[in-house]
Amino acid sequence: MYIGKSYNLFEFVIWTKGRIYTLLLLGFIPICLYHILGIKWVAIPWSVIAMLGTATAFILGFKNNLSYNRSIEAQDVWTSILSNSRSWGLVSKDYLQNNSETSTTLIYNHMAWVTALRYSMRETKSWESTNKKHNIKYRKHFKIPEQQTPLEEELAKYLVAEELQNIYKVKNISTYILSLQSKTLKYLYEKQEINVTQFVDMEKSIKEFYNLQGKSEHIKQSPFPRQYNIINNLLIQSFSFLLPYGLLADFNSLNESVCGFMKGNMIWLILPFSCLISWLYSSIAQVGENTENPFEGGANDVPISQISFQLEAELMDMLGEVNFRDFDIDQNNIIIL
Repeated sequence: MYIGKSYNLFEFVIWTKGRIYTLLLLGFIPICLYHILGIKWVAIPWSVIAMLGTATAFILGFKNNLSYNRSIEAQDVWTSILSNSRSWGLVSKDYLQNNSETSTTLIYNHMAWVTALRYSMRETKSWESTNKKHNIKYRKHFKIPEQQTPLEEELAKYLVAEELQNIYKVKNISTYILSLQSKTLKYLYEKQEINVTQFVDMEKSIKEFYNLQGKSEHIKQSPFPRQYNIINNLLIQSFSFLLPYGLLADFNSLNESVCGFMKGNMIWLILPFSCLISWLYSSIAQVGENTENPFEGGANDVPISQISFQLEAELMDMLGEVNFRDFDIDQNNIIIL
């Protein structure tokens, strides 16, 4: 997640420069047809463009609002995971004061669950935009830990060899790890190392982790409705294409009120103005596109790796162990995702 005060204009232009080149070309073609070749009938009444622009702005705002809500929902889910995990670490130590080994196992297994869940959230989906050209170029500014270290290496820090052998045979590793936690709690209850109240309390925590995992997986596995995405893109493309044609007559009429070099050449101002207006629409759409999938590995993702590393440090402190991971902020004001 980007943590600077704001993106500067240069960063934003670089990120969207591919669209800028296209928009300049779309503005140049109608000018050549109208001004150089003298094909006057290509000019479109401005009222048509205004109606199309209004419809585009309405759909664009609706889509971006839904995209933002998805991102906020994802942030809430992982904030809840962080809060409930702290509670889990606390009760795992307090309820098992006479069995520090099992207490450590419960906490380590939980860190393995968080790790497996964040890795599953980083899996690439066909509808995500992370592999688009403009996003690939921007990756040099931040780190994605899940793409740098294999899951096997991370889980080996928390789970014993016997569990690791079985864990890769299952379809959903996160679900399996929570089942191991429940199995351990049942064993502790049968051995009377925890009482029934403690057993029920910890089982409720596992149930809550299942619910939070399901919510996170729902956001990851459910793409933004394709029909809204398609109609939004069609409207923006149509508006960007037709806008210069709607400006031809108005800018050409400005020649009557100027003199000197610009007289007869006012129509060329369509190029920067149409590009600017269309760029604003397309850039807002691009922002929404990179917000609707909050776990895809983009600069504006929910920082699930950072949350996981923070939780790991806190749980290690509870155990009185030294944290072995460094998760400082990147020099470019972008946090590790």
